[in-house]
Amino acid sequence: MNLSERRNLIRWIIILGSFNILVFILWNTYTFFQKFKDEERLKMELWATATKTLNNADENTEVELPFQILSNNTTIPIIQTTDKDSIINMINVDKEISADSDRSKAYLNKLRSENQPIIMDLGGKNQYLYYGNSSLLTKLKFYPIALVLIGLFFSGMIFSFYRASKMATQNKLWAGMAKETAHQIGTPLSSLIGWVEIMKADDVDETTVSEIEKDINRLQTITDRFSKIGSEPVLEDHDLIQETEQSYDYLKSRTSKQVEFTFQAPNYPIHILMNPALHSWTIENLVKNAIDAMKGKGKLHIAIEDSERFVKIKVSDTGSGIPKKLFNSIFDPGFTTKKRGWGLGLSLTKRIVEEYHSGKIKVAHSEIGKGTTMQITFKKAIV
Repeated sequence: MNLSERRNLIRWIIILGSFNILVFILWNTYTFFQKFKDEERLKMELWATATKTLNNADENTEVELPFQILSNNTTIPIIQTTDKDSIINMINVDKEISADSDRSKAYLNKLRSENQPIIMDLGGKNQYLYYGNSSLLTKLKFYPIALVLIGLFFSGMIFSFYRASKMATQNKLWAGMAKETAHQIGTPLSSLIGWVEIMKADDVDETTVSEIEKDINRLQTITDRFSKIGSEPVLEDHDLIQETEQSYDYLKSRTSKQVEFTFQAPNYPIHILMNPALHSWTIENLVKNAIDAMKGKGKLHIAIEDSERFVKIKVSDTGSGIPKKLFNSIFDPGFTTKKRGWGLGLSLTKRIVEEYHSGKIKVAHSEIGKGTTMQITFKKAIV
């Protein structure tokens, strides 16, 4: 058994042990409640016997004990009625209830639902003793509910802590892999830059050298992106339209002509606090996902919409669409509908937008077989 399996086993043992302890406490509470309820009924039976003793008493009857039994009840509410439900006496009942006949009848029905009445034979006439639960018994009745709620609260806290700890570990691993990737790309990238200089010195065709330089610059951008994962990126005031259009132009020039690109934006700059390298990664991920959803053929439209405080970027495609039940799941790490893929693109995009840029990303609209619109919302910079 490896370390991970051992930890899982210990975790399940703790969970099952905690559950058994909770069940044991609830069972003992229920048993104590029933025992206490039986003792209260015994007290009421003694109270009824004392009442009958006083009702049938003569000059030779010892009445001290019956009086003591009657006077000792200060917590259990009692209503005495005739066999026709006419109220004769009310004990330990609020004066506001006893003074109102309608409320008295309602309270009588409440006591009737709590306990079976005790029948008292007083000289050939039956009277009924209805009684309710004492305040202590009432509190005890709600104790298991409070205990369950406390148990659920602590279970939720433990689950949240475990989930946060697991996510923190995953984030550290993810950040470490990203930085290591940036480091590994850096070495051959330096060599490529050197080879480009040699090609220039050897008078290689300028067009070829220029295209290679573009790809080297692209690799440098990718390296810069990966190096920023896991660390706090520097956010500066930039024109969102200009930065988005640059990414759009690059992707359009390197995508099949079967994808029809369109771009729509206001004819004035919109400034937000952003990291250009990470923002271009966001646009690239959304565009590539859209192209994959269209299987490399269709219409892709990027629109930037301006409002007083916020600016929205919408990336629309004519692809296969996303089922509504998966609108949130597509941003989970590892979620993918592709046969080949790690399912990290949209998860990474969400992290860049929401954690690094304090924005929001969501599926604005999607229809199966017709396409999807992804929406990013940023807060505008205060000028």
